[in-house]
Amino acid sequence: MSSLSAKIQDVFNEPACDKNRGKDAKARKEGCSKPLTPGAAAGGCAFDGAKIVLQPITDVAHLVHAPLACEGNSWDNRGAASSRATLWRTSFTTDLTELDVVMGQGERKLFKAIREIKEAYAPPAIFVYSTCVTALIGDDIEAVCKRAGEKFGLAVVPINAPGLAGSKNLGNKLAGEALLDHVIGTVEPDDAGPYDINILGEFNLSGEFWLVKPLLDRLGIRVRACIPGDARYLDIASAHRSRAAMIVCSTALINLARKMEERWDIPFFEGSFYGITDTSEALRNIAELLVKKGADPDILARTEALIAEEEAIAWRKLKAYRRRLQGKRVLLNTGGVKSWSVVHALMEIGMEVVGTSVKKSTVEDKERIKQILKDDNHMFEQMAPRELYAMLSEHKADIMLSGGRTQFIALKAKTPWLDINQERQHPYAGYDGMVELVRQIDLAIHNPIWRQVREPAPWDCQPAVKDEPPSTTSETATVHALKKFAGKTADDFGEC
Repeated sequence: MSSLSAKIQDVFNEPACDKNRGKDAKARKEGCSKPLTPGAAAGGCAFDGAKIVLQPITDVAHLVHAPLACEGNSWDNRGAASSRATLWRTSFTTDLTELDVVMGQGERKLFKAIREIKEAYAPPAIFVYSTCVTALIGDDIEAVCKRAGEKFGLAVVPINAPGLAGSKNLGNKLAGEALLDHVIGTVEPDDAGPYDINILGEFNLSGEFWLVKPLLDRLGIRVRACIPGDARYLDIASAHRSRAAMIVCSTALINLARKMEERWDIPFFEGSFYGITDTSEALRNIAELLVKKGADPDILARTEALIAEEEAIAWRKLKAYRRRLQGKRVLLNTGGVKSWSVVHALMEIGMEVVGTSVKKSTVEDKERIKQILKDDNHMFEQMAPRELYAMLSEHKADIMLSGGRTQFIALKAKTPWLDINQERQHPYAGYDGMVELVRQIDLAIHNPIWRQVREPAPWDCQPAVKDEPPSTTSETATVHALKKFAGKTADDFGEC
């Protein structure tokens, strides 16, 4: 069995996944990913998933070993933000051509590209991504990366997740495996402390994590590695010395969290920074894990004091919005952690959730939704565009929160819409993020444009013009002339 096949088999047999534990041995062997339909929009490949997880590591050069189109389609597909390094914003690819494939020049071209990046940018590491083309022609990127690392004296990390291996979610996990095999544990920090933690599965979309980090800083908790949001290579390389971890999106990096706990005794929990209650609960869980790992129990009291202060400020800011949004109906067409955490956040301010998509949610996510909504009828695996349009056009929801791909359904139905997915422009995490989310919902719902577009067009409101008999001699002659020529064609008049 090839190394990639063995890695995929290992990832599919994930002990930390409740759904996977509930399967028999045969079902676990078959794997978790559904086979993709050729020619259909599959929702991302394994390469895409790996690139999503690793590209926000900001000081690393991300080199895609493939024809140009692979890099063009995957570059900047998440709205992650960086506070310092900007190398991740530069696109690197070997740009393989048909001649390179036929003549077997792929590995040589890859080695040359690594050397050029080292000389021009001197990054702490280079991540090399395999793709469908290079996997099919048999380029051994692991051997090339090992040789280049020895030659140039820097970390060259192979990311063996070609698109044909499976789905985007599988690529997420393969990226986590690459970090475990080649990055985490390779650097020993000289400043390890009892309050160091890791945040896994946080992408710092629109700078969201920057709304949470100040809260941890006030408690004296240091985020040694946020993987991958706004991360640096050395932070991740020394992440094995953290005392606890919080995982934000379990479907992406649950394997990374479990194996770090097994290898380095780093306990973890799954939580969310969306909503006031969930943010407070996440802070409590972090403090409790640190105390179990030997931190001063005084941090528990300081955490409660911080929560009380921040909750009071947030509810005071939300008071005006709660009156305007009380009872408003919202439809969530998203997935993952947002399928339950955002539901809880919106219900806190008195909004009614009429439906939430659970297509990309885990079994644990679905159980949380059941507990929150108390009704399975509000959960749907997938809703066709026609059904979404019917629901919105019949005014069963006052606003839809979703990604950019379904925004035009809401606009066609003349219904307010707000982007909640990775392309969003506003951060919604933490206490301040919750206030911003509610503010954006209020602006969308009460925008006067919706009242205007729902009114009939001016020309539809004009009374019908009645035919009146001509009142003068000239008008009578004109009417007779028009009737005389009515129905005639150009042939009736001959040539000019």
